[in-house]
Amino acid sequence: MAKALMIQGTGSGAGKSLIVAALCRIWSDAGINVAPFKAQNMALNSYITKDGGEIGRAQALQAEAARVAPTVDMNPILLKTSGDMGSQVIIHGKVHSTMPAQEYYRFKETAWQAVKESYARLAARHDLVILEGAGSPAEINLREVDIVNMAMAQEAKAPVLLVGDIDKGGVFAALYGTMKLLGRDSRYLKGFIINKFRGDREILEPGLPLIQKKTGRPVVGVLPYIKNIGLPEEDGLALSSVTQVTQRRREAAIRVVVLRLPYLSNFTDFDPLGCEPDLELIYSTHHADVVNADVVIIPGTKKTVADLNYLRQNQLDKSINEAGRRGGVIIGICGGFQIMGKKIYDPHGVESNEKEAAGLGLLPVEATFERVKTTCQVEGRLGEPARLGLDADCEITIKGYEIHLGVSSGELGLFTIRRLNAATTDHLPDGAANGNCWGTYVHGLFENDDFRRGIINQIRKKKGLSPIVNGLKYRDLKEQALDNLAAVVRENLDMRFVERLIGR
Repeated sequence: MAKALMIQGTGSGAGKSLIVAALCRIWSDAGINVAPFKAQNMALNSYITKDGGEIGRAQALQAEAARVAPTVDMNPILLKTSGDMGSQVIIHGKVHSTMPAQEYYRFKETAWQAVKESYARLAARHDLVILEGAGSPAEINLREVDIVNMAMAQEAKAPVLLVGDIDKGGVFAALYGTMKLLGRDSRYLKGFIINKFRGDREILEPGLPLIQKKTGRPVVGVLPYIKNIGLPEEDGLALSSVTQVTQRRREAAIRVVVLRLPYLSNFTDFDPLGCEPDLELIYSTHHADVVNADVVIIPGTKKTVADLNYLRQNQLDKSINEAGRRGGVIIGICGGFQIMGKKIYDPHGVESNEKEAAGLGLLPVEATFERVKTTCQVEGRLGEPARLGLDADCEITIKGYEIHLGVSSGELGLFTIRRLNAATTDHLPDGAANGNCWGTYVHGLFENDDFRRGIINQIRKKKGLSPIVNGLKYRDLKEQALDNLAAVVRENLDMRFVERLIGR
């Protein structure tokens, strides 16, 4: 059975996910067979494993940090909020059902069994497992239904380090209060980590021995606030921490606006664009931002028709059309691709009570929701480069993944893809184009360096700018960011203390 260590937080956004990623990289560098684990994750950012299972995007990043392939056992329960309908419950990578909160809590024993099965398999395959908690372990109203925090620490016999976010203020109160509310469960808690510190360390220092005196637990690390960390964030907290802009560069030649939809999902699709030096990436629903953009992206969404209605109610459909008339490129990814089509049909009431909805009519396709979700990794090629303004004879291959309920019909064929975990190896048409509008079901598309740079250079050409030939390599950039994160944590965490916790 593997050794275990658990990272919990005083609340959401404390930095648990990235600390787990850093520890995975640190111990992978040391030659240890390490893997991440989060019993239950609630996030709209998800990833598809090689065998077609859906897990939280954070666990995929942590697996990458550990240099192991992501599996559904790393995140056995994924909850994807669906508004008033409750949450879609995904068990071992596959959709089980959609449940309101009370029904899910009554479902605890089934969920807990799935969690224990996954952890046992993971612990049998690895020498060390780094567990991540969720939210706060001290939600006393939810203690009886906990399957992700102290219940999991007990199951895995994992010592716990508690992370507090000092940037939010009140970090000592949060650490002390969490421990006191934990009561008897606090026996698993072995130390504190203060995260996102910026300022004069001398002002902080007096508090460190005082919190140890009051709790009997030491502060084993003070991690600095890291700007522009260069790694995907787990969920919408990353977007809510800013007003409109994720990356503004005055010198940027190209402006890309991603519509900040109410049910926006998989916004990590656009992280590679934000890394490009000649591009300004903005999340916005302001009319002026949209109409003046070189590129407008309608992103993936958990509730396609609801977000389509949102666009119309806020007259953003008019803003999108005006951006297109001005020469802007309009791109739809997954749900955004469906929104750009002529019609959306929902005969089984899978997503809403609307059986039929008119799309924006920008692409010659129609989407029909089905009961079974498509989840698979894909690879393929750009079928019609000229339709995106690229050289007709260029050979661009792509890799990515699909997560969607709908099936589209019409003038498809922008891409030709092969589903890697499907029973058939047939090549399928995906995506459509119409003038300066195009869309696709493929997530992760912009992680393909040649494709991303080709699209950007085509826009540069329209603006009378020279192409950039040697663009950045996103995978190398992400690897460097993981190494940098690991170095910061290694330098500012008492690694000897932490290694003693896992018997090293």
